[in-house]
Amino acid sequence: MSGGVEGNSLARSLVDLGVRPGATVLVHVSLRRVGAGPEAFLAALLDVLGPEGTVVVPAFTAGNSDTSPDYLDRTRGMTHRQRVLHRALMPPFERDRTPSERMGAFAEAVRRAQGAVRSAHPQTSFAALGARSGELMGRHDEECHLGERSPLARLERAGAYVLLLGVGYEVCTAFHLGEYRVPHPPRRLYRCVVLRGGVRTWMSYEDVALDDRDFGILGSEFEAGGTTVVARGRFGDAQAVLFPLAQAVEFAVSWLAGNRQ
Repeated sequence: MSGGVEGNSLARSLVDLGVRPGATVLVHVSLRRVGAGPEAFLAALLDVLGPEGTVVVPAFTAGNSDTSPDYLDRTRGMTHRQRVLHRALMPPFERDRTPSERMGAFAEAVRRAQGAVRSAHPQTSFAALGARSGELMGRHDEECHLGERSPLARLERAGAYVLLLGVGYEVCTAFHLGEYRVPHPPRRLYRCVVLRGGVRTWMSYEDVALDDRDFGILGSEFEAGGTTVVARGRFGDAQAVLFPLAQAVEFAVSWLAGNRQ
């Protein structure tokens, strides 16, 4: 692919951007735009981070929920009978087996890597590889997507960084933690199917109504506002952005409180 980067060039680009040994990095990447394979990029990132570093990716799953936008899209136009059949065939979440959905090839490479640890949430799990993976992916409350009882809050406390590579702020998962911290965030019902003791089981819970539709604007103002040093660089044809997760969350809380009704 034109403009692609491989091997040592990937590692050099990561170092030039500001990725350092021992860091914990939450990664959102479009490898198609970078021009690298998932294994090559993971090897380069692990090489830069060293034995004390940790790579984290979202490993979300929407295909097991009948309250997700994904489900509404898939069943739009179906008859009642067709929807009932579709729901009956939806695969239950299995922490060690269910692939992530629409998270990209790199997220799947991390999730499937030897030694990787995945958090337990049936819809918004994360996967991590490295020194702090067990600590960061520990208890993920099934009724807390991306709030204080999720890996996002642990990543914040761990001083993690966010790497956006070939993607925009629209997919910045860290901003969701800010949604939990605004006063009286809107809430809604979620429902999904899981496997418990080998039995297919539906579970329901109430949680914050997640909404990323304005994250692109939020991110642009975060970067322009001077609240932190946002490092920018290039990987082949792709733009790269690196920033501290905690400062992004702090800005998101203030921005969301002032810009959402």
